[in-house]
This record gives sequence, C-alpha cells and structure tokens, in this order.
Amino acid sequence: MRTALLQSSGRPGSVAENLKELDEAAGRAAEAGAALLVAPELFLTGYAIGDDVARLAEPADGPAADEVARLARRHGLAVAYGYPERDGAAVFNSAQLIAADGTRLANYRKTHLYGCFERDQFAPGGQPVVQAELDGLTVGIVICYDVEFPETVRAHALAGTDLLLVPTAQMHPFQFVAESVVPVRAFENQMYVAYVNRAGREGEFEFVGLSVLAGPDGVARARGGRGEELLLADADPALLAASRLANPYLRDRRPGLYGSLV
Repeated sequence: MRTALLQSSGRPGSVAENLKELDEAAGRAAEAGAALLVAPELFLTGYAIGDDVARLAEPADGPAADEVARLARRHGLAVAYGYPERDGAAVFNSAQLIAADGTRLANYRKTHLYGCFERDQFAPGGQPVVQAELDGLTVGIVICYDVEFPETVRAHALAGTDLLLVPTAQMHPFQFVAESVVPVRAFENQMYVAYVNRAGREGEFEFVGLSVLAGPDGVARARGGRGEELLLADADPALLAASRLANPYLRDRRPGLYGSLV
C-alpha cells in the first residue's frame, strides 16, 4: 500500500487553512498512487496554540471530520490526521482514520501525554490498541510519545498490526527518536511504522521533521529532511510476511517471565 507522509505544521490556529493544505496534499498523494495519506499530530489546529486547543476542539464526527471525509472521497484515498477531540467536558489529543469512501474507520486518543502542556490541555486516552482494516492491512494508530514506550508498540504487534501510524510533534533535541528508535520499533515488532512529524518553529518548540516510514527489517523506506515535504513509500505485505517468517522475536517470547513488567 503506497503511503504518503505529510510533513508539515500547517497554519497553527486555522482549521480552515489546514484543511485546505490537507486537501492539496491528498490530491498530490493520489496522483502519485497513494492509498493513504497521514498527517501529523494535532495537524488540524496546530500544536503550540495554548488554550485555543480547547476552543478549536471538535467531536470525532464534527464538521472538520465531515470535511476530511469529503476530501478523502474526492481524491479516492484514506486519510489519517491529528486533531483535538472534544467529548463532553474532556478534550483528547486524538488521531482519526477515514477511508477513501468517507467512512470513519478508527479514532485513537493519545494514552501517554508528554510534558506539562499536554497534561494541562488533554485527558489521557484509555484504549492502547485501536485498529482498522485498510487495503488488506491491519492498520493501528498511536500518537508521538506513545511510540517511545516499548509496551505500546508490542501490544500492537501481538494484536496483529501490520502498519502502525504515528502522527507526531517531535521537537529538538529529541531527533534520535525519529532517527533510531522508530526503525528499531518496526524491527523488534515486525511491522511497518509511519512516523509523521511537524516541521519548523511553532511557539517555543522547534519541530525536527525527519518523518520516516520504517519497514520490518528496520530499514527506512522514506525519510524526510527538516522542512515541509510530502514523502511516499510502500508498505509491502509480501515483504512483511517474509520478514515475519525469518524473524523469531514474537515466536520466542516467554510471557511467563514478564510478570514484573506490570
């Protein structure tokens, strides 16, 4: 499945402008043969926008989701994007996957909140594994900091995730996560990992880009630089199946020894 990674911070504070950018990127991705476009963490609103996060938050089936569904249908590809989700009085740092026909396939709420900003603005999600079927692959979703916890990605591996989507807002000086941690997560869990970052300065943060689609062999199929760009790479089910046959990590686990982890 050809996958497009939109490395961009969009226009912080403007949902309308970010929807326009998502629409334009979806058009370019579709023309290049992509079946899936993935945008960064909180792409629809911006990350470093303070209390505007709560003001701009919408339900998972709100107006912004309807517009993403329309652009997905218009361009004929699935779209995954980060946004602040309002559910009653609570606001979650969420990511949603919408199919090419506009169907809402999956909605994930970030379980591991990073730093005071996120803990002040968001409630933590409570469901670690959220999945959907897309073009013959089992697609899972986590958000940014979640992928840095081995247990989170291993839970996806044990649940059968083939392609893990990771909308991200990774900042300086933690670029080693994109460079080293993400390919290792893909290898040790025998899956593809699409890590899609913001880029450039936003408020007090400098986002490092370096988005990557890492394969089950730990090799980057595509890797971004530090600026805004659209990356394209394939998640190949045949390579995934062959890699899983050759790599014994999941088969050689001894769960009975791991009780102390919890």
